[in-house]
Amino acid sequence: MLKKRDLSDCPVLFDLMIHPDVYPFVRHKTKQYEEYLFITKQMIEAEERGELISRTILDEWGNPIGTITLYDISNNAGFLGTWLGKPYHGKGFNGLAKQQFFEELFFTLNIETVFMRIRKNNIRSIKAALKMPYTLAANETRAALYDEINAKETIYDLFEISKDHFTLAQKRFETEMAAEVSVYGAKEA
Repeated sequence: MLKKRDLSDCPVLFDLMIHPDVYPFVRHKTKQYEEYLFITKQMIEAEERGELISRTILDEWGNPIGTITLYDISNNAGFLGTWLGKPYHGKGFNGLAKQQFFEELFFTLNIETVFMRIRKNNIRSIKAALKMPYTLAANETRAALYDEINAKETIYDLFEISKDHFTLAQKRFETEMAAEVSVYGAKEA
């Protein structure tokens, strides 16, 4: 579902990114394919320097459908940026990609906290963030950071995913699944 970014995915990703329902919410907007290729190359190099972590999101057949990136990494924390092509909205790819990305970040790459700044008018992304059982609204609990990201104008809501909350939600889910299997198995017997 995720793979390291590479330049071979750029033609497909560029075409998906420029859709009017996607483009306004992409961090690195480009209007030309060559510019997108250049920015992707810069991101790959930035990952090699430890400045960000970026993956291509794949569909069930291995086709590139979007990207997920942890930007501005500092003190084992960073900001999440993700987008999916319009044909893949509402099909569950966003949640699956985040789940897999967080597992890599928290358990392989030693990231402790992921922040999401979501435009207040991006209702789709706010709803998606709040669906995840490990996401905390952080406008008040991280007031200094909230003020910093809204220094020019209040346009973002802030959300936080900590390694501890993610791990707790994972364990809770595994416990619920085990109980469900146990109940289902008891009914079969």
